[in-house]
Amino acid sequence: MRTHVELRPGAYADSVALLQVSRSVQQVEGVLAAQVAMATALNLEVLAGMGFDVPAEATTNDLVVALRVADDAAVERALAAVAEALAATSRRPTGGGEVAPHRTTATALRDAPGGLVLVSVAGQHALVEAMDALDAGSDVMVFSDNVPLEHEIALKRTAAERGLLVLGPDCGTAVVDGVGLGFANVVRPGPVGLVAASGTGCQQLLALLDHAGVGVSSALGVGGRDLSTEVGGRSTTEALRRLDLDPSVELVVLVSKPPAPEVAATVQEYADRLGTPVELALLGAGRPDLTAAAEAVLRRLGHAVPTWPVTGSTGPATRGRRLHGLFVGGTLCQEARLIAEERLGTDHPFTDFGDDAYTAGRAHPMIDPTLRLEHLARVAADPDTAVLLLDVVLGHGAEPDPAALLAPAITGLDVPVVVSLVGTAADPQDLARQADALAGAGAEVHLSNAGAARRAVALVEQRLEALS
Repeated sequence: MRTHVELRPGAYADSVALLQVSRSVQQVEGVLAAQVAMATALNLEVLAGMGFDVPAEATTNDLVVALRVADDAAVERALAAVAEALAATSRRPTGGGEVAPHRTTATALRDAPGGLVLVSVAGQHALVEAMDALDAGSDVMVFSDNVPLEHEIALKRTAAERGLLVLGPDCGTAVVDGVGLGFANVVRPGPVGLVAASGTGCQQLLALLDHAGVGVSSALGVGGRDLSTEVGGRSTTEALRRLDLDPSVELVVLVSKPPAPEVAATVQEYADRLGTPVELALLGAGRPDLTAAAEAVLRRLGHAVPTWPVTGSTGPATRGRRLHGLFVGGTLCQEARLIAEERLGTDHPFTDFGDDAYTAGRAHPMIDPTLRLEHLARVAADPDTAVLLLDVVLGHGAEPDPAALLAPAITGLDVPVVVSLVGTAADPQDLARQADALAGAGAEVHLSNAGAARRAVALVEQRLEALS
């Protein structure tokens, strides 16, 4: 066995493309491990954890090719596979009529004005592209994360002055005119419009309402900081205004991570003046969870509240004292943490692998589960761990078969595993098949994230009671 690590200064590909390259090279005969990534601090930490010794001069402008192979011949095969996979990421489609690409967003919009512009570039560069779109009179969805707060404020102040809408930054989920953008679940059209300062919170509501037979016409993600004191809810009020004007919307739901109290009050006053009723689903200590909010929406629309499905079951905790939450969805993580802290206190760690700190230079964990799987193995081996609580989020844009990657990691663990599986029956991953695969690995699978969190808390409480 030998390792091969090389730096390629100035070479660049985006994180999703490099994830595909790494996976492709890992399939080559004789390759035991392969990681092709930009040399960000987080990626260097991951490479060190995998046992690779990356040269100290590596910078974020360098591409790292790290291989662990069986023999010298495998190095050559792996490097050839790296070259082929990188070339494929930049290959243009074949066919006639090739047109020179536009160099800027502004020039592209001169040829195709109007409509919604989706910006997905490194966060520090998103301001220029998004401002170009606003200058051209277009609404903008900023998919990019790690956008500086002052850039977000500038964009939303400009949009508010011009009657335009900025979705995001870090807007991972939206449904616009029936079209899903980013991480979007497949839902039936219906009378509910969503405004979401929360990506996975939006997806939880989409999943619960769809299971109950209620459709959604639009879901407008405004970014997790929109209801902060600094941003002041500028995109939220514009999104509420847009949905109020939509005759297909009978009820608007505003979902958010814990908002700044004064901004929440201002938005509440604004919502009260609209003609369309607005249901608030604002997470926070002492406030209803997202499942309770979905149930309130159903009652308001005259629908029965169903029993939220649970697949499989898990036994009692037999060791440890702590609940560990390992999440890919930020709002799902916050909701579970709030529920756990209410009953167990704060000495139970929760990690959101979708946080900006974990996604700089890497694909989102809903696409690349590597970081969470590595962490899961360490946490499961910790004798203080009593129960593991995880989330899995389905829909377009997410990993095509997450259960196939997660189930082997939880099979045979000697701690109970509770999973919240957020998705709809029409999602491409097949919700029922994912639930069965995770349950087959020993997990207890809930459609309701709050239900999963309460079940995990109850298992820890039983364990602590047995120890007392």
